[in-house]
Amino acid sequence: MCASLSVLTTVGIISVLLFETIGFFQEVSIIDFFTDTEWTPLFAEKHFGIMPLITGTLLVSFIAMCVAVPLGLLSAVYLSEYSSSRFRSTIKPILEILAGIPTVVYGYFALLFVTPILQVIFPNMSGFNALSPGIVMGIMILPMISSLSEDAMHAVPNTLREGGYALGATKFQVSVKVVIPGALSGIMSSCVLAVSRAIGETMIVTIASGQLPNLTVNPLVAIETITAYIVQVSLGDTPTGTIEYKTIFAAGMTLFIFTLALNIISHYLKERFREEYS
Repeated sequence: MCASLSVLTTVGIISVLLFETIGFFQEVSIIDFFTDTEWTPLFAEKHFGIMPLITGTLLVSFIAMCVAVPLGLLSAVYLSEYSSSRFRSTIKPILEILAGIPTVVYGYFALLFVTPILQVIFPNMSGFNALSPGIVMGIMILPMISSLSEDAMHAVPNTLREGGYALGATKFQVSVKVVIPGALSGIMSSCVLAVSRAIGETMIVTIASGQLPNLTVNPLVAIETITAYIVQVSLGDTPTGTIEYKTIFAAGMTLFIFTLALNIISHYLKERFREEYS
């Protein structure tokens, strides 16, 4: 019954999204939706091209992964292969506390602390930009990559490590050429799940990115993500049933497809590399 409730909840969410999205595309061409370079559904001159929102979402997520992946993997390798068990049992819970901080706190941290520091380095940076929330989002998802990757590395049998040492390999060589390949399925899964988390993040980008739908890859200017737009329209000023209101369901369906694709990729990579290195 519990499993059925979970499945039925998912079916209900998809049904609502699908029903409203079909109603939206009865009024707006799906070709214009994916090819138009302007997103102004709340203006007098309306454009419904979602590309600026997709670009903003992917830009912030890319910056976040550039921060989280190297730091997460390095910390995972250290905790798994170099640190003592006492140090590991102490540091790992502290690291995971980052995942428990409310995202609205991260958002104001990005806006009021990180952005002023970055403006010293980049004087032409806008007060609202993609770089600051991207960096802070990377810090937020870092425990996900670090913890899951460390668990995967810790699960690699010691016999593989001992075989590497018996062949004369150093600890670094064993870590890079034995442990990481042996745990690659878990590492890849953690990275893809972290990307999904970054794409679906709401409050950090809503507060710090500016809510300006620019079709740009410049991280120093204001952008808007899909989740930030949904928050903007859901504040209550847009009448229910209008084309403006239906845009949030079309945007939500686009976001759902992105996360679904990433979850499928994660499952595929997990199974593929598990077969290869088992």
